Amino acid sequence: MKKQEPKSGGMPLVIIGSVLVIAVLAGIWLYSSSSSSAVPGGANNMSAANSAKTAPANAPPGAPIGVNMMGSPTATVTVEEFADYQCGSCAAAHPIMKEIKSVYGSRIQFIYRHFPLQMHDKAYDASIITEAAGLQGATKFWQMQDQLFSTQHLWTNNPNYREMWMGYAEKIGLDMEKLKADVNSMQARSRVDADLQRGHGMGVTSTPTIYLNGRAVPYHMVNVQSMRQLIDAELQATAKPAETPSAPPAASSGAAAPSAANTTEQK
Repeated sequence: MKKQEPKSGGMPLVIIGSVLVIAVLAGIWLYSSSSSSAVPGGANNMSAANSAKTAPANAPPGAPIGVNMMGSPTATVTVEEFADYQCGSCAAAHPIMKEIKSVYGSRIQFIYRHFPLQMHDKAYDASIITEAAGLQGATKFWQMQDQLFSTQHLWTNNPNYREMWMGYAEKIGLDMEKLKADVNSMQARSRVDADLQRGHGMGVTSTPTIYLNGRAVPYHMVNVQSMRQLIDAELQATAKPAETPSAPPAASSGAAAPSAANTTEQK
């Protein structure tokens, strides 16, 4: 009887061993599949639209969309950037985003979102001071942003960075007493925190992260040429079909001259 015990117990061991081998192989296959799909632009023949990840539908709305926005709120194409003022790649992307905003104007909606990383000791405070500047007018926000990104290499490792920021604020004509009060206000802080919440909800983990109509743009495509190609394709895809114009009404001698369109310039 004892000699038969190994034989009777051998079959389950073989079965268990086979199951374990299959499980390990399946795990390796799943890991390799997920890893390759997570690398932006991993397949050369994959289109940017297919390789871009879509923002979760349940992502928190974050701050009011009109804050730190350029272009038209009714545009069919939205470029949403999450960035960190102490991030070198964000500073490199800044002139690219400026050119995109300049080229497309009201044809797109551009939204800037704060996403200061914990690894950067001055990034959160930098976001706060730009929001405080923005409380003196939207133009002041963009001017302060330009100052911080263009001089990042000067202040990022300087122990007197706050004094440098105040110098930039004076340069762009801010009310310094109001700025000092607003830097310590909950209004500026809540704006930054709202953007952070939105970024976390959308799965942002690094900066810069740029979304084009809810799809993340692979970092290697964050250049003027590639961004223009993506935006042009999106504009074409979202364009409304042209309506056939109806015949104009017959002119009458008493018809009033058409008045100028009531438009305002986007600042």
